[in-house]
Amino acid sequence: MTGASRRAAGVDLDGIVADVLEHAAQTQPRECCGLAVVQRGRLHYVACRNLAARADEFEIAPSDWAVAEDGGEIVAVCHAHIYASPEPSMADQAMCEQSALPWLIVSWPGGTCKVIEPKGWRAPLVGRAFRHGVLDCYALVRDYYRETLGIDLPDFSREDDWWLRGGDLYRENFEAAGFVQIGDGQCRDIRVHDGLLMQVASPVPNHSGVIVEGGQLLQHCHGRLSSRDIFGGYWRKVTTHVLRHRSLL
Repeated sequence: MTGASRRAAGVDLDGIVADVLEHAAQTQPRECCGLAVVQRGRLHYVACRNLAARADEFEIAPSDWAVAEDGGEIVAVCHAHIYASPEPSMADQAMCEQSALPWLIVSWPGGTCKVIEPKGWRAPLVGRAFRHGVLDCYALVRDYYRETLGIDLPDFSREDDWWLRGGDLYRENFEAAGFVQIGDGQCRDIRVHDGLLMQVASPVPNHSGVIVEGGQLLQHCHGRLSSRDIFGGYWRKVTTHVLRHRSLL
């Protein structure tokens, strides 16, 4: 790619591509991650620790982000795709929007790269790829309420398998998020826009969805694309809470 294609918000990121590649060589087969920082008028690549559990994902250590921020102005998030093209995944695009920063994605070992910038991109409600904490069942519920009803639900930091680590994220927060419980899976008054909490191989409710037109269940299961499914049988059986937003009562 040309140098111009590596510019982000007026900053030429070409000078740090070699540094990202070097970092990727040290961490592969795990993705490397870091930050592009302007310090004393010069652009530097600050390598960060990757806390993600999966080799093909990344999560910058918060303490490393804080150190980089103290040292200068962060102008881009950087990471490498190992033995893969630099084309952004849906999760990359979603996290770029959340970060409100440009992203430099470098392919290792080939060295091709791509820069993406936050431009209001939104993942589709149906067909989005799963990434816990970014594009998961709760992210789908949040996006549905915002896009369909203009209701902004709070986001929550959540690690994978929180329900097996003593967490009870949904039951502890649904009232503060503006919902009231009107029943469980046997409720006869389930309406469009009602939220559902489901308990799937877990000691607590750990899955969520929304009832949409036609009485279908909009949901995003782990390892699958988000979809509209028939609400009945298994899904009705594991539903522990039918929730209605107070604004819809």
